[in-house]
Amino acid sequence: MKTSARAVLVLPPIVTGLAALLLAACTTPPEQPAPDAQERVGKAATAPLSDLNLVRSQIPIVLQGALKAPYALPAKRDCADIATDVAALDAVLGADLDTPPTKDNPGMIERGSNAMGDAAIDALSSTTEGIVPFRGWVRKISGAEGHAREVSAAIAAGTIRRAYLKGLGQAAGCTAPAAPRLAPAASAAQSVAR
Repeated sequence: MKTSARAVLVLPPIVTGLAALLLAACTTPPEQPAPDAQERVGKAATAPLSDLNLVRSQIPIVLQGALKAPYALPAKRDCADIATDVAALDAVLGADLDTPPTKDNPGMIERGSNAMGDAAIDALSSTTEGIVPFRGWVRKISGAEGHAREVSAAIAAGTIRRAYLKGLGQAAGCTAPAAPRLAPAASAAQSVAR
C-alpha cells in the first residue's frame, strides 16, 4: 500500500511539469526558416530528378571562366577591375574567409550554428534519394554524377581564382575587396580561437 500511495504523490508533479512544458511550447513563436533553407529543402525534394539528370544546376558563367583558366591574368589589372571580378565571384561563392559577416553573408560561426537545420535537410535528402533504386549506377548512366563533379570543380576553381585575384590586387597595392583584408574577420578569428 505504501508504494501505491507514494506513486500517487509523485505523479502530480510530473503531470504539472508536463503541462507547464506544453504551455510553454504553445507560447513560443515558431522561427521562420532562412530563405536558403527553403531552397535547400526544395533541392532535397527534387534529388531523384537530379539523379536521373532531369534537373541540372547551371554553372554560373564566372565559374565557367574560372574553370577554364583559374590563373589567367585579368584583362585589366587596375584595382577597380580586380574588385569587380572578386565581387562577381563573391556573388556566386558567398563570402570569403576575410570578409566580415553581414546579414546576407553570415560568418563562419553563424554558418556553423545552422548545422542543426542542415541535419534535418540531410535526412529529407537521404529519404528522397532512397526512392531511386541503384542510385549510384543510375547517376553514372544518366550523367548526373559527372555533372556533379563538374559543379564541384567549378566551385573549387572559383575559390582559387578569387584568391589569385586578391593576391594580384595585394601585389598591386590595392585595398579590399581587390586584396585580402589583413585583419581577419571577427567571426573567423573567433572560430580559430575556439
